[in-house]
Order: sequence, then C-alpha cells, then structure tokens
Amino acid sequence: MNANKGINKRMVVGLGMTGLSAARWCQRQGYAFDLCDTRSELKNADVIRSEFIGSELFYGEAFSADLLKKYDQLIVSPGVALALPEIQQAIAAGVEITGDIDLFKQTCNKPVIAITGSNGKSTVTTLVGELLQAAGKSVAVGGNIGVPALDLPEADIYVLELSSFQLETTTDLGVEAAVILNLSEDHMDRYQGMDDYLIAKQRIFQQAKHVLCNRDDAATMPPQTSADLSFGLNEPQGATEYGLRLINGERFICRGDQVLVGSSELRIKGLHNLANVMASLALVELAGVDVVTVIDALKSFAGLDHRCQWLGEKGGIAFYNDSKGTNVASTVAAIEGLGPEISGKVILLAGGVGKGQDFSPLAGPCAQFVSTAMVYGQDQQHIADALHGECAVEAFADMSRAFQAALVTAEQGDVILLSPACASFDQFGNFVERGKYFAELARAELQEAEA
Repeated sequence: MNANKGINKRMVVGLGMTGLSAARWCQRQGYAFDLCDTRSELKNADVIRSEFIGSELFYGEAFSADLLKKYDQLIVSPGVALALPEIQQAIAAGVEITGDIDLFKQTCNKPVIAITGSNGKSTVTTLVGELLQAAGKSVAVGGNIGVPALDLPEADIYVLELSSFQLETTTDLGVEAAVILNLSEDHMDRYQGMDDYLIAKQRIFQQAKHVLCNRDDAATMPPQTSADLSFGLNEPQGATEYGLRLINGERFICRGDQVLVGSSELRIKGLHNLANVMASLALVELAGVDVVTVIDALKSFAGLDHRCQWLGEKGGIAFYNDSKGTNVASTVAAIEGLGPEISGKVILLAGGVGKGQDFSPLAGPCAQFVSTAMVYGQDQQHIADALHGECAVEAFADMSRAFQAALVTAEQGDVILLSPACASFDQFGNFVERGKYFAELARAELQEAEA
C-alpha cells in the first residue's frame, strides 16, 4: 500500500501514548496532519501544540463527524472505538481508516513476530524478545506493551504484542509469525459478542508467513490456513507439536520426541506459564532459531511483575501477585496453573470492578483448588454469588483486610494468590498500583519471617 496515494491530509484520532507515536511518525514522514481527541478536557494540550507546530488540535465539542469527514485518512488510536458514531459517519463518507500497526508495517522491512490473545501475551512477548536476544539477534519489543511500535528503534527483528483494538485497523498485516495464544471473554463492553471479538483477533493472521496455534483452544486456529506449529498441555504427537510429557513424576516441555526442559528448572510456575513457555519456544523456532540454544536463557526468565509473580514463601505459605488478572479467564488460568502444582490449597483474593463479566467460570476451578475466596471491592457480591457452595467465601471492604484474613486461614503448603478477575479502578489507579500494594503487604510478612 502506498501511504501517499490519494491521501492529502490525515487526522490522528486519540492522543494517548500510541496516538502521539503516530503523530510523530507522520511528522517524520513529512505528512500534513491534524490531531483530535474524544476527551472533553486535554491536560497536555499546550505540550501537544508545541510539539506539533503546523498541526491543528481539536477536542471536546470540536470533535465531531463533520470535522472527521474533512480528512482523507483517520489514524485511529486503539483506545478509540471504531463504533463511535462520529467515526462511523466518517467511514460512510468514504474516509479511510488505519492505525499505528499498519503505519509501522508500511516502513518496516524486517521480520515481525506478532502475538495476541486474551491472556499471557505480555509474558510471551517479553520472553520471545529475551530468547531472541540470547540467540544473538538485534531485537525490539513493544506494541501494546511498553514502547509503541512506531517509537521502536531499528532492529533485525521486531516482537509486537497486539491488542484486538490495534488489530481492528490492520489490513494485510504480513508478519513473519503470528499467534493467538488463547481466547476468552474480555472487552465485552466494546464488542457485540465473542464472535465479534474473535474476528478482530484473527486479523493477526492476514498474510502471515508462519502461524502458531494452541491445540487446547479451537479459537486460536487460523480461519483459512493450517498452522505450522502448535502447542498444548497434552503430549506432543509429532515434530510440529510442543507439549508436556510426564517423566518420573515431573512435567517436561517437549517438541515431538525431543525433551527440552523440566518444569522444575523454570523460575515461572503454573500450567498456564508452561503453555506460555511452549508458545515462546515455538515462535523463536519460527523466527529461525534453534530452541536448544536458548534453554539457558529460558531457565533464567523470572516472569513479569503482577503476572502470577512469585513473591516469596513464609512457613510453607507462598505468595503470588497476579494483579494483571483483570478478567475471569486470567484468574481461572492462574488457579488452574498453580492448583495442581502445590501440596495445599489456593486462598484467592479477588474483587474490584467486574465490567459486567460472568463470574460463573470461576466456580469449577475454585471448587477443585481453592479453600477460601477472600472477596473485596465493588463487585464482591457478584463473585460471592458465583462461588456459593463451591468453596468458602469471606467478604471484606478492601484488599488489606482480605489479605490479613488470608494469613489467618493459610496453612503450610497453601498459596495466597491475588488474582482479582476484575479491573482495579474502584480502589486503585490501575493493576500496577494494586499489585505493588499487594506485594508490599506480602513482603512485610516475608521480612518479618526473616527478622
């Protein structure tokens, strides 16, 4: 696609981190463009005007369909829904829609590994980047995690986490390797249903050179082609399959008949993380690297903050911070990942803003692996109702009180797990702030044990 063909003036819609990266890209290309935002107030308006001299800035009441229809192309940020009436009217008037990932692909001539999914994509994106770097590659990692794609430095290979929102504005993506790690209910406040969500996710496979799929989740299969490699929690049946094999009571990651690494050798724990590791190894292979050469780097990977992160152990009780568990599926994954690996039970801390989710999928895993769910925050009652009769449930006003109760309840061999299944903004600014607070509570207990 020729970025200049028929396009005289562009409008960058949405001025968060990604939108501003798109504006800087346009500026570097020498394109004429303006900027707008859907927010009624824009605290950094003066800073934006000073950075993009020559471009007009519109927000508040100035943001309208009549404004957007004046442009040849809208560069829409992932935080702005294409379903907005103003954008839909612009589309109906013939205005072209694009996004930052399409712009990135227009000027990038190096291989791109593209990763999406409902859960685990940040862990896999980061791990793939570290493994490729260990293999001697010049790597840039970003997208929906860390640095926006358009702000990434020059590299031999790019590893991008892509959200469904970013994928909505891509056409003919054409990456070296693509994967949907898993699919579960999320962002239902933006999509009409799971079919709509799946369609957005599957755009990652457009013109992909290689495809990886999850054998345990049919929704991760490409719609019109077959996968080159697959991963799953069952035993691999052939050389194109990564899977788990039980050897002397320990789970080993294997590629076909080839034994690669034992679960006890990894610093990240849980079945869901074993799936993440297998996906990462498969993507590294699709990038042309012999996975055997990166096993040592894999063993040293400690995981990401707030993503089923092991914080320590006191008196045989382990503390795990999974504050990034902002939806039901991610909490199910954490419980089912840790539950089979421990001698005791999980004590779950869950709560916050549920965003209209159905909490009933928590019932089965909690019945099997959770002794007590300590629920707190705005939607605690909805979680409690879903878990009634499945495990013990105690309700609290906030996380601190839930944590203190968990300490009283926990026995040797148990795990105290923060995996809220909810957004954080009833009591915290974001999941990072929530996770740091939990980590402070846990570390205070751990330091007391060391004293």
